[in-house]
Amino acid sequence: QVQLVESGGGLVQAGGSLRLSCVASGSIFSINTMGWYRRAPGKQRELVAVITSIGITNYAGSVKGRFTISRDVKNVMYLQMNSLKPEDTAVYYCQVANAAGDLYWGQGTQVTVSS
Repeated sequence: QVQLVESGGGLVQAGGSLRLSCVASGSIFSINTMGWYRRAPGKQRELVAVITSIGITNYAGSVKGRFTISRDVKNVMYLQMNSLKPEDTAVYYCQVANAAGDLYWGQGTQVTVSS
């Protein structure tokens, strides 16, 4: 089992920045890929960015060039969000996958970007 706790969300004006953190605990030795997802009001949850255990990253087209995903040691992940837009408003979720393909989710952190 892996437990995930996100932090760093909040209210920011358009053009501003936020940094989200995700701390994993429990069976962290099994963690393979880590990622950020988001769910905007009235929309389905979507991938924001993922990072593998060897640092390979992938981004949604809508955030490429503005967001940066990173991992610090084995159990901490970050999402640096710059040039935020109102359409980035959503609940952001941390997800990890272990080598067996099991998925774990955090409780989510709200990001609100005002115009």
